[in-house]
Amino acid sequence: MFRITHPFHPFQGQQFALLTIRNNWGEDRVYYHSPEGQLVSIPAAWTDVCVPDAFVRISAGRSPFCLADLLELARFLSSLSEEAGHGG
Repeated sequence: MFRITHPFHPFQGQQFALLTIRNNWGEDRVYYHSPEGQLVSIPAAWTDVCVPDAFVRISAGRSPFCLADLLELARFLSSLSEEAGHGG
């Protein structure tokens, strides 16, 4: 069993029988049967199946970005700037 935790999902707070977890489309997805009996999937991060990321848990909403993500963004922006400077 798992619970949908995403605050904007229409089934938020409801429990479903977990069929499987698979990595599809670059993310882990939870598969279950909808109330209508259809096989559906949602991102595992929208459920209580996954343990929350330590940074997200510790920051408790006070910081939307972690250091690794900011460094990756800085590298990306720098590469765009370099491309633009060389006629891209």
